Amino acid sequence: MLTKSSTELVRQRNSVLVLSVLRRHGALAHTEISDSTGLSSATISAITTELEKAQIIEKSEQQPASGRGRPRVLLRQRRDCGYLIVVIISSDAVQYSLVDYAGKLIDRFSEERSHDPAGAARFVAAVRAGLLRILDRSKISQEKVLLISISSKGLVNSTEPVLVWSPIFGSDQIDFESALRPEWQAKVILDNETLLVAAALGAREEMVKGADFRSLAALSLGHSVGLGIVRRGNQTGQEISAPNFGHMLHMANGGLCRCGTRGCIEAYAGFYAILRSAFEVPLDTIPAKFVPVAELDKIAAKARQGHRVPAFAFRQAGLALGNGLSRMLSLTERMPIAITGPGTRYYDLLRQGIEEGLGQSHIVRMEGMPEIRVVADEQILVFEGHLNRALSVIDEDIVLSGVQGAQASATIQESG
Repeated sequence: MLTKSSTELVRQRNSVLVLSVLRRHGALAHTEISDSTGLSSATISAITTELEKAQIIEKSEQQPASGRGRPRVLLRQRRDCGYLIVVIISSDAVQYSLVDYAGKLIDRFSEERSHDPAGAARFVAAVRAGLLRILDRSKISQEKVLLISISSKGLVNSTEPVLVWSPIFGSDQIDFESALRPEWQAKVILDNETLLVAAALGAREEMVKGADFRSLAALSLGHSVGLGIVRRGNQTGQEISAPNFGHMLHMANGGLCRCGTRGCIEAYAGFYAILRSAFEVPLDTIPAKFVPVAELDKIAAKARQGHRVPAFAFRQAGLALGNGLSRMLSLTERMPIAITGPGTRYYDLLRQGIEEGLGQSHIVRMEGMPEIRVVADEQILVFEGHLNRALSVIDEDIVLSGVQGAQASATIQESG
């Protein structure tokens, strides 16, 4: 078996670097790509010629603002090079988005998710139907879809698109790769939703702070509780993780959690936990699978009016979150915390408990309270995270398959 030469590997890495710069900055001139990548003009010429021949990028002209002089020649991704489907699974709905290779949204729709206890098999069938529906609406063939990017709350296999555990299906695992074959030939990837949120926030932060960016945590509040951590890596970009924060122990033999164990953070801070506490229901009561935000709004309204029990429910939730965050900071480093998700609407009621819990940490007592910011629109962050991750995967795959295909085609034509 032949191995790729080091020259070939360097060329592939440089090609991916060029595509990543175009993703970050949009259409660029030849010299701008060279400046952004640090690659020589000759190297950029060779790479862009190859990518253009493979129909991965294309040229366009931009007229000078004055209307005089030669137009600038810009390079950008070809929108029709291929397509991405993003599937976001939430507690009450599944959202499907169709995106072209340039990262432009073409179509989107959401479908309510039934809370059928029959569960995973019926859900997978609904996802298959949803994928076909979004293509049919835009009249795009399946062969043009390069990747299907799926996200969910819960535990995700780190190497395969397998949902190991989720608040929706419990321990009923879903292998999306197997579920979509052989009907779909596109690559399938699966990510924890809060990991994608952290990735999107980290990308935004690094754009602003550059080399000064160190780390950031994203805490997602809602029906479940999730945490994503993004840290600046050494040479491989950002390091992103999603520890199983919601199911860390908060109190031994405490409240019953949806995961089936007792005392998890989520058993005190998830929407069902706040509902249970506000109505003074026994802590061993089986948690509700889904709590409408309208119900929490009613409890929050009473808490803001000074009712003791609802206010205590939110304070206890905040304390569980703060204690968990204090442990996380002790194991990592003091870092800004971005609070996202539908639970941000109750931050005024959670804040006292969160700060009290954080204040019990040695690192916070020594270095001060970390910056806490509220980022309300989590769904935008989830989608951004999908695009950043999925389009990067597509770029790497397409360089290998597309450029090699173009080279093979050119060789055949020359020999002919």
